[in-house]
Amino acid sequence: MVKQQSKNKINIVYSTNPDFQYQYDEPEEQETLPPAQQHLRVMLDRKNRGGKSVTLITGFAGTPNDLTDLAREVKSKCGAGGSAKDGEILVQGDFRDKILQLLLQKGYKAKKAGG
Repeated sequence: MVKQQSKNKINIVYSTNPDFQYQYDEPEEQETLPPAQQHLRVMLDRKNRGGKSVTLITGFAGTPNDLTDLAREVKSKCGAGGSAKDGEILVQGDFRDKILQLLLQKGYKAKKAGG
Protein backbone atom coordinates (compact mmCIF):
# COMPACT_ATOMS: atom_id res chain seq x y z
CA MET A 1 0.00 0.00 0.00
CA VAL A 2 2.86 2.39 0.78
CA LYS A 3 4.35 1.75 -2.63
CA GLN A 4 1.16 2.84 -4.42
CA GLN A 5 0.92 6.03 -2.38
CA SER A 6 4.45 7.00 -3.37
CA LYS A 7 3.46 6.86 -7.04
CA ASN A 8 0.71 9.45 -6.46
CA LYS A 9 2.98 12.11 -4.92
CA ILE A 10 3.09 15.37 -6.85
CA ASN A 11 6.34 17.23 -7.68
CA ILE A 12 8.36 16.07 -4.64
CA VAL A 13 10.73 13.13 -4.58
CA TYR A 14 12.22 13.57 -1.10
CA SER A 15 12.14 16.20 1.64
CA THR A 16 14.33 16.65 4.74
CA ASN A 17 11.76 18.89 6.44
CA PRO A 18 10.15 16.81 9.24
CA ASP A 19 6.93 18.89 9.08
CA PHE A 20 6.50 18.52 5.32
CA GLN A 21 3.19 17.08 4.11
CA TYR A 22 3.18 15.40 0.71
CA GLN A 23 0.50 16.33 -1.79
CA TYR A 24 -1.18 13.36 -3.38
CA ASP A 25 -2.78 13.20 -6.79
CA GLU A 26 -6.22 11.79 -6.11
CA PRO A 27 -8.47 10.81 -9.02
CA GLU A 28 -11.54 12.97 -9.43
CA GLU A 29 -14.94 11.40 -8.94
CA GLN A 30 -16.68 11.63 -12.29
CA GLU A 31 -20.25 12.88 -12.10
CA THR A 32 -22.94 11.02 -13.98
CA LEU A 33 -24.39 12.97 -16.88
CA PRO A 34 -28.18 13.09 -17.25
CA PRO A 35 -29.60 10.45 -19.63
CA ALA A 36 -30.34 13.04 -22.32
CA GLN A 37 -26.62 13.91 -22.53
CA GLN A 38 -25.38 10.30 -22.64
CA HIS A 39 -24.46 8.96 -26.08
CA LEU A 40 -24.61 5.17 -25.80
CA ARG A 41 -23.80 2.67 -28.52
CA VAL A 42 -25.30 -0.82 -28.55
CA MET A 43 -23.41 -3.46 -30.53
CA LEU A 44 -23.01 -7.20 -30.89
CA ASP A 45 -19.55 -8.57 -30.10
CA ARG A 46 -18.12 -12.06 -30.67
CA LYS A 47 -14.38 -11.41 -30.54
CA ASN A 48 -12.30 -13.30 -27.95
CA ARG A 49 -15.40 -14.91 -26.46
CA GLY A 50 -15.15 -18.46 -27.77
CA GLY A 51 -17.85 -17.94 -30.41
CA LYS A 52 -20.42 -16.69 -27.88
CA SER A 53 -22.33 -13.50 -28.64
CA VAL A 54 -22.60 -10.63 -26.18
CA THR A 55 -24.39 -7.32 -26.46
CA LEU A 56 -22.00 -4.51 -25.61
CA ILE A 57 -23.16 -1.06 -24.43
CA THR A 58 -20.40 1.56 -24.58
CA GLY A 59 -20.13 5.30 -24.04
CA PHE A 60 -21.48 5.56 -20.48
CA ALA A 61 -20.06 8.56 -18.62
CA GLY A 62 -20.61 8.43 -14.89
CA THR A 63 -19.84 6.81 -11.58
CA PRO A 64 -19.27 3.06 -11.31
CA ASN A 65 -22.31 2.76 -9.02
CA ASP A 66 -24.61 4.30 -11.65
CA LEU A 67 -23.09 2.01 -14.28
CA THR A 68 -23.81 -1.09 -12.20
CA ASP A 69 -27.37 0.13 -11.50
CA LEU A 70 -28.04 0.57 -15.22
CA ALA A 71 -26.43 -2.81 -15.96
CA ARG A 72 -28.55 -4.51 -13.31
CA GLU A 73 -31.73 -3.08 -14.80
CA VAL A 74 -30.77 -3.99 -18.38
CA LYS A 75 -29.78 -7.54 -17.42
CA SER A 76 -33.00 -8.11 -15.46
CA LYS A 77 -35.16 -6.86 -18.36
CA CYS A 78 -33.34 -9.21 -20.74
CA GLY A 79 -33.27 -12.13 -18.33
CA ALA A 80 -29.58 -12.69 -18.96
CA GLY A 81 -26.26 -12.46 -17.17
CA GLY A 82 -23.45 -10.04 -17.81
CA SER A 83 -21.08 -7.58 -16.23
CA ALA A 84 -20.31 -3.87 -15.99
CA LYS A 85 -16.81 -2.40 -15.85
CA ASP A 86 -14.65 0.29 -17.44
CA GLY A 87 -17.67 2.23 -18.70
CA GLU A 88 -19.04 -0.77 -20.61
CA ILE A 89 -21.94 -3.11 -20.00
CA LEU A 90 -21.82 -6.70 -21.29
CA VAL A 91 -25.06 -8.68 -21.58
CA GLN A 92 -24.82 -12.32 -22.58
CA GLY A 93 -26.70 -13.00 -25.81
CA ASP A 94 -28.05 -10.93 -28.69
CA PHE A 95 -30.45 -8.40 -27.14
CA ARG A 96 -29.60 -5.33 -29.24
CA ASP A 97 -33.18 -4.37 -30.17
CA LYS A 98 -34.58 -4.96 -26.68
CA ILE A 99 -31.79 -3.00 -24.99
CA LEU A 100 -32.04 -0.17 -27.52
CA GLN A 101 -35.78 0.22 -26.84
CA LEU A 102 -35.19 0.13 -23.06
CA LEU A 103 -32.49 2.81 -23.22
CA LEU A 104 -34.60 5.06 -25.44
CA GLN A 105 -37.56 4.73 -23.05
CA LYS A 106 -35.31 5.78 -20.16
CA GLY A 107 -34.30 8.92 -22.08
CA TYR A 108 -30.78 7.94 -23.20
CA LYS A 109 -29.48 8.85 -26.63
CA ALA A 110 -28.67 5.38 -27.90
CA LYS A 111 -28.11 3.88 -31.31
CA LYS A 112 -26.95 0.65 -32.88
CA ALA A 113 -23.32 0.44 -33.83
CA GLY A 114 -21.21 -2.14 -35.61
CA GLY A 115 -22.36 -4.62 -38.23
